[in-house]
Amino acid sequence: MGHIPSSDTALLALAPFDRALAQALEPNEHYDVSRWLYVPNAYGEYRYVLGTRGSRPLICVGINPSTAAPDRLDNTLKSVERIALGNGYDSFLMFNVYAQRATDPNAMEQSCNLELHRENLRALEYLLSLNPHPAVWAAWGAIIEKRRYLARCLLDEIALGRRFGARWFTAGPISKKGHPHHPLYLPKSAPLAPFDPERYCREILGFTN
Repeated sequence: MGHIPSSDTALLALAPFDRALAQALEPNEHYDVSRWLYVPNAYGEYRYVLGTRGSRPLICVGINPSTAAPDRLDNTLKSVERIALGNGYDSFLMFNVYAQRATDPNAMEQSCNLELHRENLRALEYLLSLNPHPAVWAAWGAIIEKRRYLARCLLDEIALGRRFGARWFTAGPISKKGHPHHPLYLPKSAPLAPFDPERYCREILGFTN
């Protein structure tokens, strides 16, 4: 079942990431919090993080969240988990360039909600802090072309990753337009290869910091 946004996120009372994280760390009757990280911890119009817990996570960066939830991964997230484990990581953390939930990218809001973007950056900062050598998988495909603000958001996220010494990777063939491959349909044996996000933004998206 898909998710069509009910409204622009600017009309919502957003939960700050830090508060939503604190709630997500509390026991939950619907899933095992010792296995899952789900922020916010209830289904809604946006999602900061969905993933599993471990000491060596792979942070996967998509464009925007789907309907997936703990113990109810969609095919994309199942592929993300398989590839993370297949490349020697013990867990995966799904992050998105923009946190609004929409299964059809064409339904994403036309303008960036700066408050949502700010809290999403806080989420990424937390994920990057979980490992002294964070590994980040660029996995957004051509969907980044759907909205002009997505590239701007990505630039902020790349800059944040630089502060933490993040190493970027991609999996599968780069598209003819130069975009990193989306995780769906990749085999679990797909190896990670080094990826230069700043060069990508400069040469493919036409943006620089």
